[in-house]
Amino acid sequence: MKVLVKKIIKNKMLTVSLLLMVAIAGSAFFQQKEWKAPASADAKKNPLTADAVTIAAGKAVYVKECQSCHGKKGKGDGPSAKDLDIPAGDFSKATMQSQSDGALFWKTSEGRKPMPSFKKKLNETQIWQTIIYMRTLKQ
Repeated sequence: MKVLVKKIIKNKMLTVSLLLMVAIAGSAFFQQKEWKAPASADAKKNPLTADAVTIAAGKAVYVKECQSCHGKKGKGDGPSAKDLDIPAGDFSKATMQSQSDGALFWKTSEGRKPMPSFKKKLNETQIWQTIIYMRTLKQ
């Protein structure tokens, strides 16, 4: 009888442990889905104008720093994207294009796994230029 009780307790503990692991993994998955910039960052305006010089400068930064994951046309299909746990953002989609420049600036600066932070690698002007270039990738 004691052996049976021990097996039941062991099975219940295993079941509870598995359910807890699934809940934690699911929670992490859903937290990764939505990535919102703080309101103060979202309200920030791009100080640059979308002229040919700025777009060309943004493209140069994009090709060097972003294209490997986000792809040549910004669809999130770059050669390094296949190794990511979370798909790289697709700049051609309305969900990306509808975000404010401030939100994109914050996300580019701060990063979120697997995307690195660029605040120490790029200066503010380069980030703003890249955002202007990203805007040209819409469908």
